[in-house]
Amino acid sequence: MVSQDTKSALLAEAEVLIRTRGYAAFSYADLSERVGIRKASIHHHFPTKEVLGAALIDAYLARFELELQSLSEKRASAKSKLLSYSDFFSGGLRDGLMPLCGALAADAAQLPPSMQARVKKFFNIHLDWLEEILEQGLEAGEFRDNLKARRSATVLLSTLQGASLVAWALKDPSVIRPAAKQAIDSLAFPLD
Repeated sequence: MVSQDTKSALLAEAEVLIRTRGYAAFSYADLSERVGIRKASIHHHFPTKEVLGAALIDAYLARFELELQSLSEKRASAKSKLLSYSDFFSGGLRDGLMPLCGALAADAAQLPPSMQARVKKFFNIHLDWLEEILEQGLEAGEFRDNLKARRSATVLLSTLQGASLVAWALKDPSVIRPAAKQAIDSLAFPLD
């Protein structure tokens, strides 16, 4: 049990370090200090930083997929679901944390290929979910008839990731929801 608790603590602290400093800017020494164990003990659980990063992304992805599923099952309009989705981005920022895969994408050039693939998978899961919700909104008449769901999903995700960067720099997560609302509202009416 202690081993599992240590592993969970390592993953939790690694997530905070990545979401505040970036993948390239933290080491096992940082993690050792934060968790209060020797670096050799970290290597027992995660032989390499890549193995740690991959496990962290996998755990984060599993949690996020459950959140997306829960949001999908709500009895709400597509526009409402999309706006609720945007709250995922501001939640972590209120705690001083960048979205994990946004932070990892910023370090993409320094990520090992296995982690790059997981980050890509994470963004594709976002895009697939957004596309599905947009298609539901199209069927319900919430959006313009000529809306391209995949392209609009990319625009929404890009808007939210960009708003997260702005919110991070300003230390003001309140910028995310208005950006999301404007992007979502633009799907319902012809653009001028």
